[in-house]
Amino acid sequence: GSAAVVAAGHLAFALGSDTNGSIRVPASLCGLYGLKPTHADLPVDGTFPFAHSFDDIGPFTGNLADLRAIWTILSGHADAAPLAPPRVGMLGGRFAENLDPAQRVAIAAVVGQGPCLTLPDLARYRSAAFLITAYEGGNLHRADLARAALEYDPAVRDRLIAGSLLPRALYDAAQALRAQARADIDALFEAQGVDVLVAPAAPCVAPLIADPRILIDGAMVPARADLGIHTQPITFLGLPALCVPLARPGQLPLGLQLIGRRHGETALFACAQMLEEQGVVGATAPGALAPQDFAGERQ
Repeated sequence: GSAAVVAAGHLAFALGSDTNGSIRVPASLCGLYGLKPTHADLPVDGTFPFAHSFDDIGPFTGNLADLRAIWTILSGHADAAPLAPPRVGMLGGRFAENLDPAQRVAIAAVVGQGPCLTLPDLARYRSAAFLITAYEGGNLHRADLARAALEYDPAVRDRLIAGSLLPRALYDAAQALRAQARADIDALFEAQGVDVLVAPAAPCVAPLIADPRILIDGAMVPARADLGIHTQPITFLGLPALCVPLARPGQLPLGLQLIGRRHGETALFACAQMLEEQGVVGATAPGALAPQDFAGERQ
C-alpha cells in the first residue's frame, strides 16, 4: 500500500516496514526508490512488530533527492558526500540466478570490472531467516492465536502457529549462525575493498493478480514465498539496502538492490546518484498499457 500510493502520485513519500523485503520488493515492483536502513538504526516505535530482530522502517519516494532529504530527517544525520566515488562489486551465486535479463545487463554495466562476491552458506542464511521470522512472529501472536485463531487469515495463521511450536534451541542456533554470518560479511567487504554490492531486488516484474506465480529455478511457484528470494538474505545480515528503479519507460518496473556496509547509507546514495547520471536508474511510469501488453515480459 505505501509503495502503491507513492507510485500513483497521491503522496510524495510514504514509510514502509521491511522484515524480509517488504520495502525493497514493493519498490522494485512499483518503480520507486525504497530504503531499508541498517538494522535498528531507526526506531520502530509506533509500528506493529512482526519479527523484532529483523523489522525496520524506511521511506519510499519517486526520486533520489526526496529520499536523501527524508533520510536526513529520519536519521538526524546530514548526508555528506563521500570523499571518493564508492567502490562497487556484485553479489554472485544465487543472486546471479532467478533475475530478469534487464537486471543482468544493468548489473554488468554498473559493476564493470569490479569484484564478484559469493556469500558462503546462502541457503542456510535464508533457512535461518525463515526460522527466526516464524519463531518471533509465532511467539508474538501466541496469546491471540489461543484466544481467537479463526480471526486470522488462514495462510498467516498456519505460519504463525507453526512458528510458535518451534523449539527455542533451533531459534538460538539460527541466531548463532546469524552472528557468524554478520562477522563474515563485514570481513568480506574489507577483504574485497568494496563499499556497495549490487544485486537484484525482486527477481522479476510484478505477477498478475489473477496468476500470482513467478518463475524460480525453472518452475512456476507461488510469488508470495519467493518474491523476497534476493532480499531476505540481506535482512538476515542486517545490512542497509537501497532499491533503485531501472530506467525503462513504458515497461513494467524492475529494481536493483544497492547493498552497503553497516551504517553505509551515504555510499548507497552516492552510488545511486552516479547511476542516475549514467541513465541506468530513474523512476519512470509504465504508461497506459493493458496487462496483455506485458505477457511476453512475464515469460
